[in-house]
Amino acid sequence: MLNPAPFITCAVTGSGATTGKSDKVPVTPRQIADSAIEAAKAGAAVVHLHVRDPRTGAGSRDVALYSEAVERIRSSGTDVLINLTAGMGGDLVLGDPEQPLPPKSKGTDMAGATERLAHVKALLPDICTLDCGTMNFLAGGDYIMVNSVDMLKAMARIMLDLGVKPECEVFDTGQLWQVKDLMADGLLADPVLIQLCIGIPYGAPAEINTFMAMVNTLPVNAVWSSFAIGRMQLPWVAQSVLAGGNVRVGLEDNIWLEKGVKATNGALVERAVGILSGMNVSVAGPEAVRKRLGLTKRS
Repeated sequence: MLNPAPFITCAVTGSGATTGKSDKVPVTPRQIADSAIEAAKAGAAVVHLHVRDPRTGAGSRDVALYSEAVERIRSSGTDVLINLTAGMGGDLVLGDPEQPLPPKSKGTDMAGATERLAHVKALLPDICTLDCGTMNFLAGGDYIMVNSVDMLKAMARIMLDLGVKPECEVFDTGQLWQVKDLMADGLLADPVLIQLCIGIPYGAPAEINTFMAMVNTLPVNAVWSSFAIGRMQLPWVAQSVLAGGNVRVGLEDNIWLEKGVKATNGALVERAVGILSGMNVSVAGPEAVRKRLGLTKRS
């Protein structure tokens, strides 16, 4: 099942509370773009982008911030596929267990399908993410990542109409059922692109039996990657490729290069390239990924 020519995605910054843990996590659009370019030069064919409020470091849906980051990457002349998150706008933080409603204003950010994809419509990236389910997300608290069936259908339809390839983010086995339903409804163009997100409480744990159950349930002919968070990120580079998939690393999911050494995105990509080189596989570049996904290069 080994993938002889995997590609690497670098998840550059995310939206989580990592900026207080590492000064290597990029915050401003310039920093995010520079870090994405660094990752591409190190061997990443795809960069996955969130943006952050430059004043607070918190995740943002501001189209202007996305526009600056994306245009800096495009104008650099660096050949890399751009993958924008569309996960923002599905954040629900409930009240206490005895009075869950109304939701807490701090942390809750619920938006409609069109608003959640405003930056995608404006910038037309190669790829954007589609989180394929609702789940308790990360340990503790009252936060729920909310993506209803109707919301996913509406977002997938907009992506299809825009000609932007969805990357279906799958956090647990049941979300592959959702992917297959979207396929049956004609909302995902072939080849379907899937990212298996492993080790995130309370989704699929970073252990082999659950992971291989997901791999064995993937749609036929899907192009897929997987990643694990934290200390399992770098071991998962080999695990994913051995199972036939592609690779994701980056500061969204892990801030350490090794014990006591904080990572940069470029260093994580370089380490991933080294792992793959040691496995005698070739790392695919951007043009090979476009061909595999049926995409044309954006101007």
